[in-house]
Amino acid sequence: MITYYDDRSVQVTSTTLRVDGRSYKLADITTIWHRRGTRSWRVLVGRGAIGAALAGPLVAAVLGIGLAVWLHRSPTVTIAIVGASVLVGLAVGPVADFLFEHLDRSYARGSRQLEIWARWRGQPVRLLHTGDALRFGQIYRAVQRAVEHSQPAHPAARR
Repeated sequence: MITYYDDRSVQVTSTTLRVDGRSYKLADITTIWHRRGTRSWRVLVGRGAIGAALAGPLVAAVLGIGLAVWLHRSPTVTIAIVGASVLVGLAVGPVADFLFEHLDRSYARGSRQLEIWARWRGQPVRLLHTGDALRFGQIYRAVQRAVEHSQPAHPAARR
């Protein structure tokens, strides 16, 4: 028996597909397909918030420098305002790696609900429902490989 994918809730082997405690023999599955749901606005707003958190200190620094020049104060006050603005702009540095990591994970997970469906014993059955695009892709490809290897080769292909 070959295991194509295995995690705590999904196991794909050369003979069986197990999802959340339910088992489906690959011999009983005739067709596999997937569906994509609508975009999640929550995920998109989260990405926008991360972008704003990255850009905010830089915008504040540029505005501070512009304010310092526009006020026409003494050189000491202008240098103090410009210095504070530059420090605010530099504040994004240590936080940027953390924020970019979250942004990258957001794109890996995706912004849609994804479903894997199968025709099992003649009936359509939803096998999996997830919002994690990376995991979905791994499972869907494992199911495809398992189904391909479980079906007997066409007699003409053996020649």
